[in-house]
Amino acid sequence: MTEIALKADSLSVSRGRVPVLSDITFDVSVGEVFALLGGNGAGKSTTLLTFLGFLPPRSGSVTVLNKPVTQNVEFVRQKSAYLPEAANLYPHLNARENIKYFLSLAKVPRSASDIEAALDEVSLATEARGRRLSSYSKGMRQKVAISLAILRQAPVLFLDEPTSGLDPVAIDEFNQLITKLSAAGTTVLMVTHDVYGACQIAGRVGLLKAGSLVGVFEAPEGGQISPEEVHRAFAEGA
Repeated sequence: MTEIALKADSLSVSRGRVPVLSDITFDVSVGEVFALLGGNGAGKSTTLLTFLGFLPPRSGSVTVLNKPVTQNVEFVRQKSAYLPEAANLYPHLNARENIKYFLSLAKVPRSASDIEAALDEVSLATEARGRRLSSYSKGMRQKVAISLAILRQAPVLFLDEPTSGLDPVAIDEFNQLITKLSAAGTTVLMVTHDVYGACQIAGRVGLLKAGSLVGVFEAPEGGQISPEEVHRAFAEGA
């Protein structure tokens, strides 16, 4: 029986008095990459913030690792890592210093060799690791943020527009890394407006429109979701 890591059940969320999500239901299995696809204002980021406990449901519920989020916010944040569109790292510190600082905040002790191994895993060039992040590209900063998730050994990874602004080589490297983490058992929920990227990396893609989940597409055995099919559905009524 497949173990469920994340679940939204009849979830509705408002920001202030404005309804954003309306009665959406989906689940994500352990080790699965699930992508929520939608345009601006569809409710993608609101979904992530609700799973992280920053926004309360108006109705319905969200669970992470079988724990209701509203009653277990601290547990959820201990068990998950969140990568926003712009990684919140310190530009005046280098990669190693950023990692050591954020690990100390999370109270997760790791050795220098552990840190180097994680940076090796994300393929950050050795010569770049001692440079300030102010000199980094977006792709390099994301590699540092992902190495933090690896070092924290977070079983759940939330990604918000992870490939926005990346060049094609950086996108391929990022997708390979997420696939590797998924194969090792990390559950990934990503939100994006990139149809082709979502179909390349995700086992299932959910389509959000105006706060409603209007369709879910699943990859065939040994294959990928058809981006043309998803694009047609994405474009309908847009």
